[in-house]
Amino acid sequence: MTTVAVVGLGIMGAPMARNLLDAGFDVVGCNRSRAPVDAFVEAGGRGADDVASAVGTADVIITVLPDAPDVAEVTSGPDGILAHCPRGALHIDMSTIAPAAARELAEAAAEAGVRSLDAPVSGGDQGAADGTLSIMVGGEAADVEEARPLFEAMGSTIEHVGPSGAGQTLKAANQLIVGGTIQLVAEAIVMLEASGVDPEAAVPVLAGGMAGNRILDRKAEGMLKRDFTPRFRVDLHHKDLGIVLDTAREAGATIPLGAAVAQLMGAARARGDGQLDHTALLRLVEELSGRSGE
Repeated sequence: MTTVAVVGLGIMGAPMARNLLDAGFDVVGCNRSRAPVDAFVEAGGRGADDVASAVGTADVIITVLPDAPDVAEVTSGPDGILAHCPRGALHIDMSTIAPAAARELAEAAAEAGVRSLDAPVSGGDQGAADGTLSIMVGGEAADVEEARPLFEAMGSTIEHVGPSGAGQTLKAANQLIVGGTIQLVAEAIVMLEASGVDPEAAVPVLAGGMAGNRILDRKAEGMLKRDFTPRFRVDLHHKDLGIVLDTAREAGATIPLGAAVAQLMGAARARGDGQLDHTALLRLVEELSGRSGE
């Protein structure tokens, strides 16, 4: 039985770990705070108090963390993954970090005799719970195939897109599209409301035509109710759009709409909405339209 250590049992990591457990893997969960570990143990998994004990006998280590500094913290140093996992183990980082950071992580892993894949995901917490995530993988083809049974326990779309860092480059493109689509849906809702058209009647029509998209399907209901309970926070999408801008700059690609969306996400964060769901872009559109508080 393959032993998998999952470091990071947050909104995404916890359901991903449970799906691995349900698929028959021996899964050890580790988290900065203890409560998610206890919940995972109650679900039938094993818990660890720290990274060193979690990865000591692991065949595969999966990290699902907020940002590159978090990944670096648990990976390097005397208490990190690379210092304590077996040589030849496979580290799969499923966080969203910059492509350059993913390449640096792969180089550090190789020096320690550890194989590495960057495999960020898309699909949100619902996709994580349902095991239907889209997983975009960068790294060596042989390592991807070895990890495929694990990926299939967590996602329904698994694609090897290139060498180390390629998965994160694709995730940047994903976050560019998601952020832009949320902004357009927010603008459409505010325009409809300002024009006296019932948006609850309008959204199904939009979703059924050429304007149809996952944001309308999954997020519009909450936006109409002004329910911005965080499922993916503005703070995190702001970080991701920073990665988008850096990636585009390094590649020499011009993304004028993406740059505008990044500014708007930053403005939403600056107005105090960083801990809300990224659909809180709607609040900014209302404010810019002079309709906030209506």
